[in-house]
Amino acid sequence: MHQYRSQQFQALRDGQHELTHMEAKVLAFFGRHPGSTQSELARHSGRDKAQVARLITALRERGLLQGAADPADRRNTHLSLTDAGRAIQQAAQAEAGKLNAQAVRGMSEEQQQVLLGLLMQVKGNLNRDE
Repeated sequence: MHQYRSQQFQALRDGQHELTHMEAKVLAFFGRHPGSTQSELARHSGRDKAQVARLITALRERGLLQGAADPADRRNTHLSLTDAGRAIQQAAQAEAGKLNAQAVRGMSEEQQQVLLGLLMQVKGNLNRDE
């Protein structure tokens, strides 16, 4: 897993858009959940609100995220990807797909399914409140 993450971070850092891992995660979140709020991202990611606020501010300054005030509660801003943010998020997703394909190269479909099942079991074990 360390090798996988290392290559993933390197591709993001060295890529055309120079994203950090967390910036890529934020773009991916808003790509999957357009219109979500900063609080929803903080809850989903488990990061503190201050760290999330800094990430969002930086991505908005780079023109990758845009916000619209909630008409019912002006304290909330609904965030979504700009066209530039969507293009970068899709490029990062394509790079992740290449890395995923490299990671399972030479494995049969059955082996990939067994691996996925085992990884899901490990994740479940780690997420249990014990």
